[in-house]
Amino acid sequence: MILIIDDDIAVRTSLTLLLQSEGYAIATASSKEEALAILSQESVSLIILDLNFSIETSGTEGMQLLEEIKKRNSAIPVILITGWGTIELAVKGMKLGAVDFINKPWVNEYLLQSVKTVLQLKETKSTHKTRKQLDEQYHLKYIIGEDPRMLELLETAGRVAATDASVLITGESGTGKELIAEAIHQNSLRANKPFVKVNLGGISVSLFESEMFGHVRGAFTDARSDRTGRFEMANRGTIFLDEIGDLDLSSQVKLLRVLQDRTYEVLGSSRTKTVDIRVICATNKNLDEMVALGSFREDLFYRINLISIHLPPLRERKADIPLLVNFFLNNMKEIYNRPGLSVTAAAMKWLEQLPLPGNIRQLKNLIERSVLISAKEKLDIEDFRSQLALSTVKKGSIQLPEVGTLTLEEIEVLMIQKALSFHNNKIAKAAASLGLTRSSLYRRLDKHNIPYDESQD
Repeated sequence: MILIIDDDIAVRTSLTLLLQSEGYAIATASSKEEALAILSQESVSLIILDLNFSIETSGTEGMQLLEEIKKRNSAIPVILITGWGTIELAVKGMKLGAVDFINKPWVNEYLLQSVKTVLQLKETKSTHKTRKQLDEQYHLKYIIGEDPRMLELLETAGRVAATDASVLITGESGTGKELIAEAIHQNSLRANKPFVKVNLGGISVSLFESEMFGHVRGAFTDARSDRTGRFEMANRGTIFLDEIGDLDLSSQVKLLRVLQDRTYEVLGSSRTKTVDIRVICATNKNLDEMVALGSFREDLFYRINLISIHLPPLRERKADIPLLVNFFLNNMKEIYNRPGLSVTAAAMKWLEQLPLPGNIRQLKNLIERSVLISAKEKLDIEDFRSQLALSTVKKGSIQLPEVGTLTLEEIEVLMIQKALSFHNNKIAKAAASLGLTRSSLYRRLDKHNIPYDESQD
């Protein structure tokens, strides 16, 4: 049963008709006393509480009632209904235990989505499954790991996938946040719809609206044709907002509106569009600290953080390193047509002890570089050590030429020539040692007119 608490009969009637049409049993209350009486007599699954449920408009009574409800039964989820003027109060309500807040006037589809999501989350319980059980129930084959914390977060990802809950994925760079986001999408009811990735750190402030919401021809000087925004591309699917901690405050305000109302305007058009999306965000920053410092909006933080998943760094789950090494090697056996590739036991132990500040991304890069550079099929410690030394040179530990003696282009030419010489003009190995693809190295060779032997490709 869903309990609606509001003194306005029009609000109660509207919400009752909407929710009953979806098959929900409804009870209503117009006062604090009536609401608490129902709670003591009935089994309530969810409460929808208007912060201003009485003549008094400060929201104080609504907040007091929320506290009373949570004291009596903290397990009952509460969704707050609020106007823009009381958003700050709604955020305070989230701190007191409310699970969501919806703006007036609400969008029926979004309100129903929120109700459904909250009820689904309430029903799903953690059962501490083994990796085998998780693989049987969910599609997780590209996520490698058997560390207990990884199993716990994979189970959480699998359980919340079927809902439309907003998910915030945190963790250091290279820990696999994007893979978790994709897994949530692939295990959701939206799996056959778009999965749109957006690196917010790579979008300038001036282009944010155009990139996210699209623009019409003539909206600004260089708008020569219409552009479809990322939210429209993701409609009915999932949008993955990576590096959300890099978003400036003005863009945060614009993002908040579409996340709260699921509505937006295309730049240069006055027509409002509605979007149906699942939102997953990721960051390697501490958003709690940013909220405290005022560099990240608190209301946006609560909007994206219904479910939080934190990925541990690789150094805290060392037992997963051999699994990852073997996974990467198996892929490279096919990619580079070297079926005999393997790693010595000593090398595997050595790899397990590395700090790997770049996490999985750094490990993969190290394995691939070592495979490309070494002609041996069985890789040993020295094969990895040489490549680790090349890839982890610390700032200030190499002697750079004095400023003004060489241009950046001249330094690039020298490094390419040195790599070609060191690897006997073998393009693939030289490219790998420089951190480039072969095609990227070829472009630089042509750009700088550096001679090379095409037979060595």
